[in-house]
Amino acid sequence: MAYIDLPEFEAMRPEIQERARPILEKTGSLGEIFKLLALDNKVYFATDSMVQSYLLEKTYLSYDIKEAIALLISKENSCKMCVDVHKNIAKMLGLSEDKIEDILGGVEAMNVDEREKALLHFCIRAAQKDNYKMMQSDIDALKTLGWSDKEILEAVAIVGYFNYINTLSNVFGLGES
Repeated sequence: MAYIDLPEFEAMRPEIQERARPILEKTGSLGEIFKLLALDNKVYFATDSMVQSYLLEKTYLSYDIKEAIALLISKENSCKMCVDVHKNIAKMLGLSEDKIEDILGGVEAMNVDEREKALLHFCIRAAQKDNYKMMQSDIDALKTLGWSDKEILEAVAIVGYFNYINTLSNVFGLGES
């Protein structure tokens, strides 16, 4: 139960209802994060733009890597609701239950190459409060492994998105019983 009153579909602005209707028809309900964002058009549409651009559209990073970042950062930020949501999204994108559990076990538990592990460790480090201590050498290490500037930027943008959405979820008690 969220710490504040969240709007139901009928109370949402028409332009948000338009986005919500297909979700509601497909799943039968709207998640608390959707309802929270629907409180403010600007917040909703800015967030929706990030979701569309970073997570749903085909980008430089694979969906597997993007969902691994989503799960790892959400777990790191203790956002149970986001972990649960992204476990389901990962399944919809074709990740097996075993692969999802490996991700949740941490980077070293994952059956991926050292190149991918390096990027995921970098993402976890980038999510921390003291990320201002990161150095050129951190970026150079990834580039040495073959990661491009665009892939590294995208990974950090996804980290930033999950720090943002995890904060909203945690602060407003979303997913709490």
